[in-house]
Amino acid sequence: MDDGRRTSGGGRVLALLVAALLALAAFLGLRGGVPEFTADDRAAPITLASAPLDPGYVQAVVDPALVHINASTRPFGLGAAGSGIVLTAEGQVLTSHHVVKGADTVKVTDVGNGRSYAATVLGYDAAADIALLELAGAADLTTARIGASADLRVRDEVLAIGNAGGAGGTPTAVGGTVTDLNSTIVAVNAADMSRKPLRGMLEVAAAVSSGQSGGALADRGGAVVGVVAAASGDAGRATGRTPSGYAVPIDVAMRVVEQIRSGAPTDTVHIGPTATLGVLVSDAPWGARIDVAVSGLPAQVAGLTEGEVITELDGHAITTASALRAAINVRKPGETVRLGVAAAGSGLPRTVAVVLALGTPS
Repeated sequence: MDDGRRTSGGGRVLALLVAALLALAAFLGLRGGVPEFTADDRAAPITLASAPLDPGYVQAVVDPALVHINASTRPFGLGAAGSGIVLTAEGQVLTSHHVVKGADTVKVTDVGNGRSYAATVLGYDAAADIALLELAGAADLTTARIGASADLRVRDEVLAIGNAGGAGGTPTAVGGTVTDLNSTIVAVNAADMSRKPLRGMLEVAAAVSSGQSGGALADRGGAVVGVVAAASGDAGRATGRTPSGYAVPIDVAMRVVEQIRSGAPTDTVHIGPTATLGVLVSDAPWGARIDVAVSGLPAQVAGLTEGEVITELDGHAITTASALRAAINVRKPGETVRLGVAAAGSGLPRTVAVVLALGTPS
């Protein structure tokens, strides 16, 4: 589970919320959980006047277009469970990036037909917490109706639907009202304790739970208006606040999807297999300091060691750890990069050629 520190659109900082990126689940064996839109991805307008949201109707529309996701990581089989939204009949699925982060294998069960598929990560944007999957051998899947998050207003009724608790079976739905259209939270991934801000989030007064991450936030017509991402969970109850859920607006998510489909990577949007140097790095005054060079992976094989600082990649300056990650983000496994490296202590420079290896979504 992740904690979220929330800031409203007006900049007010609220208390740290003990809550979570909802994919959490199977850690240590415990399962739980930019181009225009294409015409096929958009739902036809539906007019339901001001009728209250009918949970049974909305769930009947949305459920067949959802999938359950189980991601696992070698060597111990650790992983997470989450949800996804079917975009195409041939098996493109929208989900949260953190559901598949670090996964070696991704298995997906389609709610509509009950079949299971191996999934490939086509691309992702970690900053937006969005990923696009492709299911091997899928055909004739029921697809979701994609709405417009720009049409949402505070106090609109919505339904969050997904694989609560990572249990599979019939998706769980929880209703609530939109309470903020532009929230910022700091999400803490309990699996690796990494933190990242998620901005421009939809906030919903709904007790979403583990495994619903990557699932659908749907309006009263059954159109998807957001991708469920995080929740305030138990902390909200402990402090007397109403539990809240957070979702990536569907307009933002679909822009990432279209960027991935275009095949053109950016500093934040990664496309295709993930390349890795096999290092853990942190900021140094003049570059990215190697804290760990993983045994058997490219950096260590090429002779890089802990304490050395990467200052260049193919002639381009590397000034921070994030700059190094962004530079690797647009590369592919098997590519050779030339790193400028300053030796620990002495600062004497050298150039090292490193062949990038296949990594996991990062």
